[in-house]
Amino acid sequence: MIKFAVCDDEPTMVEALCAEIHTWMKKSGETDYDISCFSGGQALLESTENFDIVFLDIQMEHPNGMETAKMLRQRSRDTALIFVTVSKEYVFDAFEVTAYDYLLKPLNRERFQRMMSRAVAACTRRAERSVVIQKGVSCEVILFSQIVYCEVQGRKIYIHQENGAVTDYYDKLEKFERRLDGRFFKCHRSYLVNLDKVCGCRSGQASLSDGSKIPVSRLREHQLTEALLRHMKETGG
Repeated sequence: MIKFAVCDDEPTMVEALCAEIHTWMKKSGETDYDISCFSGGQALLESTENFDIVFLDIQMEHPNGMETAKMLRQRSRDTALIFVTVSKEYVFDAFEVTAYDYLLKPLNRERFQRMMSRAVAACTRRAERSVVIQKGVSCEVILFSQIVYCEVQGRKIYIHQENGAVTDYYDKLEKFERRLDGRFFKCHRSYLVNLDKVCGCRSGQASLSDGSKIPVSRLREHQLTEALLRHMKETGG
């Protein structure tokens, strides 16, 4: 299911965005989706839902859209943040929160539909890829989008997932890395990190969406920053 959130303090804009989402989803044949509406940033932040796509008005009462986006981004790198604003000048700070796109008021249907096509396709791609971990006669399927980071200890790999689960099995980190895609980066000889889950990097540590911190080797700190920027351009995230 694709989960949408619409956050705007103008009821008419909330209605317009919901109508456009319903129209596009019906036209594309997508039926498995849900829309939650919020009249302000605080209400959105108090929700316990993990949204795939968030439409966020920038000019709202405290917290405004940008402040709300910063707090949302601390929770997850996966959410596609789409700012809704009356002027382009208000999205200059969008890079800081890795916004996916922006829409100008009043809505332009053609631009909205193009943006939806890209955003929904990106969400689907992120969610669907997975890796199968075999342990004896049993196996476990883990979605790439659920993996926060992987670490090797001794001869075992520990796969830390967003839901708090940790899966361990015997393998080499280099071999496991070849089974993953471009969203994963080797930030340390013993660690692989999902770039979608990185919230920041400072003083030899990467801060992750689940609240944990992992080491980043001195030689790879700059490479991690470059990988993050490249990944954001490729995914629109």
